[in-house]
Amino acid sequence: MAVRLPRPVVPGDAPPPTGRVVGHWVPTGRPAAFDAAGITELARCARDALFVLDGGAARGRGLGVDGRWAEPGEGGVPVLGVLPPLDPEGLGDRDFNAAHGTRLAYVAGEMANGIATTDLVVAMARADMLGVFGAAGLPTSVVAAAVDELAARLPDRRNWAVNLIHSPAEPRAEEDTARLLVERGVPCVSASAYLSLTPAVVRCAVAGLRRDRTGRVVRARRVVVKLSRPEVAARFLAPAPPEVLRELVERGQVTAAEAELAARVPLVDDVTAEADSGGHTDNRPLAVLLPAIAAVRDRMAREHGYPTAVRVGAAGGLGTPIAVAAAFAAGAAYVVTGSVNQCAVEAGLSAAAKEMLAQADIADVAMAPAADMFELGVTVQVLRRGTLFAARATRLHQVYRDHASLEALPEEVRTKLERDVFRAPVAEVWASTREFWRDRDPAELERADREPRHRMALVFRWYLGQASRWAITGDPLRRVDYQIWCGPAMGAFNRWVGGSRLADPAHRSAPLIAQALMDGAAACTRAHQLRAHGVPVPPDVAAPSA
Repeated sequence: MAVRLPRPVVPGDAPPPTGRVVGHWVPTGRPAAFDAAGITELARCARDALFVLDGGAARGRGLGVDGRWAEPGEGGVPVLGVLPPLDPEGLGDRDFNAAHGTRLAYVAGEMANGIATTDLVVAMARADMLGVFGAAGLPTSVVAAAVDELAARLPDRRNWAVNLIHSPAEPRAEEDTARLLVERGVPCVSASAYLSLTPAVVRCAVAGLRRDRTGRVVRARRVVVKLSRPEVAARFLAPAPPEVLRELVERGQVTAAEAELAARVPLVDDVTAEADSGGHTDNRPLAVLLPAIAAVRDRMAREHGYPTAVRVGAAGGLGTPIAVAAAFAAGAAYVVTGSVNQCAVEAGLSAAAKEMLAQADIADVAMAPAADMFELGVTVQVLRRGTLFAARATRLHQVYRDHASLEALPEEVRTKLERDVFRAPVAEVWASTREFWRDRDPAELERADREPRHRMALVFRWYLGQASRWAITGDPLRRVDYQIWCGPAMGAFNRWVGGSRLADPAHRSAPLIAQALMDGAAACTRAHQLRAHGVPVPPDVAAPSA
């Protein structure tokens, strides 16, 4: 919105005004611009204040940048308003930057199995943004080593986070990760894929709560949750449930004093509205989801009398400056990217997989069964182009639905799975699966011995889990089976960077991607401001190139 300055109108010999005039302008450097080329040049000066000028019927509206207010008798061009400088640091909620110690309201989100590596998190932190380590799917020992490494490499920073993912099929893994994050003093926990509250996520939010000298309740760590349903948002925007707090107190995982304070504050600091994204997603349009989540936030703040509102950010589909600018225009306090970071040089994905991502277009994605919630029928969004994973994983889930056990599989079905999907006998896959679960969670094997259908699910999940690892290691023999989590944002990003330096995956660093998106978003926002004030902004200004 233009800043209307309380400046008296100065009469002069300028053309008759076509809008409300707040003063007159005279150039001190570059002249006023009323033609397309000149408007394009000045509109891109987002870091400068711009004067919106009225050139009358002959010239229309234009821009001035190097100039001053005219004194009485100087004449000058009528001014309809002044746009203050706009830079990427001004996008989003500055409270987010203050809370997380960042320069930009931008997060490189968690990508499971360590694809969001420690190197990626460190690079983002040193660029004064927030990065989240992708702990989901990793053994606790690996997560512990990553946390120790991040603490050592970023000793004086708090702008880094670690993911805690809801794991209904592996509750012990979720509990172990939560314990680790609390005990190691991780500064920020990014929770994802939750449909309901668990003791693990509540513990991360409540452990360490205290009052400061002013009596305000403060947290030991910040908690951000990514979700895509208003009813789930309501649970995280309310205080922690009393029954869960009682359980945590009985376990000795939080104190009675911490539980008492938990009843006075929302469970989390930030809620990310996750729209159509890679990995776990409900495929919701951001323009529909973000206002709905914000409305829940406002209602919960009124009901509970919170002194400050929880911030609401945006994720999903953010692969171009226009998309990022639209998220901020819709009220996002911050933005979170995912798919576009998988092809970053710091990402823990093989060169072959990154090249496949670099070739993706906006429609080259599909939904496939999720390894961690296979039996529940939950799906994730993955890359379709160049891989048969989505089709083969969907076939596995269909077989699981149609049959009671591995022994009940028709010979034709079993043979086809062994030949085309597993590339090994079912017995061999089960032996490998048993070895994996013997170390990770023996209770799964006990259940498999009791429930043949669960044993079949574990065998089928072997393929889903291995498919992700093949993409990470770059196994050339299993390229058509790569599972690469990906949303339409990846294709949009590739279209945007086409012909630029960022078209080459070798040049795609996560901080560079972030800065390019935020710079472009500032340019898009400036173009929208100018259009709203009647300035004929050319299309290439509103859609800046990389």
